[in-house]
Amino acid sequence: MTVDALTDVAGLRVGHATRTDDGWLTGTTVVLAPPGGAIAAVDVRGGGPGTKETDALDPRNLVQKVEAVVLTGGSAYGLDSASGVMAWLEERGRGVRVSSDPAHVVPVVPAAAVFDLGRGGDFRARPDASTGRAAVEAAAASEPGAPVREGCVGAGTGAVVGVLKGGIGTASVVLASGITVAALVVVNAAGSVVQPETGALYGELVQGRTPYPPAEVHEAAQRRLAETGAKNGSPPLHTTLAVVATDADITRAQAQKLAGTAHDGIARAVRPVHLLNDGDTVFALATGAQPFADPHPLALNDILAAGADLVTRAIVRAVRAAESVDGAGGVWPTYEELYGGRGRRG
Repeated sequence: MTVDALTDVAGLRVGHATRTDDGWLTGTTVVLAPPGGAIAAVDVRGGGPGTKETDALDPRNLVQKVEAVVLTGGSAYGLDSASGVMAWLEERGRGVRVSSDPAHVVPVVPAAAVFDLGRGGDFRARPDASTGRAAVEAAAASEPGAPVREGCVGAGTGAVVGVLKGGIGTASVVLASGITVAALVVVNAAGSVVQPETGALYGELVQGRTPYPPAEVHEAAQRRLAETGAKNGSPPLHTTLAVVATDADITRAQAQKLAGTAHDGIARAVRPVHLLNDGDTVFALATGAQPFADPHPLALNDILAAGADLVTRAIVRAVRAAESVDGAGGVWPTYEELYGGRGRRG
């Protein structure tokens, strides 16, 4: 049984830590690999990334597997949340062994941050090591294959996309080969997810999903968005983050390709994308539970195509699951609020 989430890749667990009180509107999400880790890669396309340990994932470098990936709010400050995840892993002897003593490990925990500073009203309210620990503990406490909460949770708590509220979405598929591919996305983009002429979600259009919202609903929504944008001003920085995962036994170089092609899924659902004030980053994870020994050089294509498609679908789900915010840090309505839930989920 699948739950249409990243956790359909057996062994992966997801945990959120969320803060929404006293000026807070941020959080951290941790993707926890099975013991022993997972093959990992990354592809950074945005012009303003906030990342940690991404160079270690280059296939030319030493590190073979990672124990966790951290997605967090708080911009560069929020990368401190990875320290809490590292401490939790070290306590359990999980990481790269650096001596004969099994307790001497260095957990490699790549991380990436979205910009959400001040969206709850307090610029200094941002994730730290304790937030990261709370998120990894939540992941570890979850059941295998558990559903993943979507919307304004974890790293998606303070996310916005254009002048709409963003959040977290996830999706998965089992290919004809039996290989599972899945994605989890934090949607916090400078661009828009809405086609300006019709009000339809770009991500639903590429999936062939209709109908379009009624013209009068779209006109009212556009007026509301214009008013909201003028009130909030233009937030300076954004970033969309994704983790794309598979249970296929692929190489680090193949995982690198998966991370790269998954960016196409962002480009289909958000326009424009990969701007200088975005930090768009995609991680790829491979647990290796399913053999992938097809000698044909194009055998990877099904996994690559699925990864991009799932990122698009996860973005749609994030936008539709979001909850509106009207607080000290700004006002961000949701797509569902403006368009009355018209159209179908991704």
